[in-house]
Amino acid sequence: MMNVLSAFGLNANADLTQISSGIINSTWKVKSGTADYIFQRINDHVFASPENIHHNISAVAGYLKKHNPDYLFPAPILSLGGTELVHMPGEGYYRLFPFIEGTHTIEVVETANQALEASTQFGRFTAKLKNFNVSQLKITIPHFHDLSYRHQQFLDAINNGDPERVHAEKALIARLYKFDFLVKQFEEITQNAAFKKRVIHHDTKISNVLFDGANKAVCVIDLDTLMPGYFFSDVGDMMRTYLCPVSENEADINKINIRPSFYHAIVQGYSKEMRGELTPIEKEHFFYAGQFMIYMQAIRFLTDYFNSDKYYQILYSNHNLVRAINQTVLLERLTEYEMDFKNIFYE
Repeated sequence: MMNVLSAFGLNANADLTQISSGIINSTWKVKSGTADYIFQRINDHVFASPENIHHNISAVAGYLKKHNPDYLFPAPILSLGGTELVHMPGEGYYRLFPFIEGTHTIEVVETANQALEASTQFGRFTAKLKNFNVSQLKITIPHFHDLSYRHQQFLDAINNGDPERVHAEKALIARLYKFDFLVKQFEEITQNAAFKKRVIHHDTKISNVLFDGANKAVCVIDLDTLMPGYFFSDVGDMMRTYLCPVSENEADINKINIRPSFYHAIVQGYSKEMRGELTPIEKEHFFYAGQFMIYMQAIRFLTDYFNSDKYYQILYSNHNLVRAINQTVLLERLTEYEMDFKNIFYE
């Protein structure tokens, strides 16, 4: 890594502190002289074409610089060779970002105001890029939020995965089968021109927002999954990760519940920025966003469990099963609020 730092013009004796919150890429805070940076190694097993990531980031950065120059967008720092990525054979791809002084990240959404601040930022990000030609963007993870594809993977894992694991979880499979209608809705949506393809972040967990000392959100970060997509990917991921007081790793299902004030905060923040952009039918599908994302993550965790844990990092043997159960319970509990939440949208 010292050789990589040198490629970016940094002192080889720079001080590195690993940031361990990420589950895909490896990230460090670097102090070189009086300046601080964020240094990252891209997991090219997940992101098979890191060049596509930086094609997208560069395209968006250039657009924002021209059309919204006051918008804070932490773009990558170029290496001495003029590239955003430095490839070290056998080790992977590295990049460097500026460290935004006076900011911090939050790992768990503890207040409705944090949910409001984050949802406002993600809505603002997409709104600022409303006139950007999404056909310029490349796909960084094929089929990332393609529910039809993920559902087929789930069915394949049931048929071809570890037979003991599959047999033991027949009851959980049956619970998830009850939500297959969400796949049909997704397929109808993708055929409906009223659902627009936009510049979507696709990973809207709270840790991908920077907050200042007054706990005001200042910008979004981690744009590896920036791709063309539908609004419900970003909204749904916020619902999946903000509504419940515990994470997807919680094994005690009694702790899994829905916080209504957080739902209202997500709708309020996102709609404030996107009210003029969402079509009437998109607004009608705001609640669907949460169901869509939680269901997709539940079947992805269970798919990986049946396939002997090849994709997600696990800390113990049935970690993916715990996650799948967690997300299934969360989906069931969100659905209980359908009559209360379905028609909420702040104009």
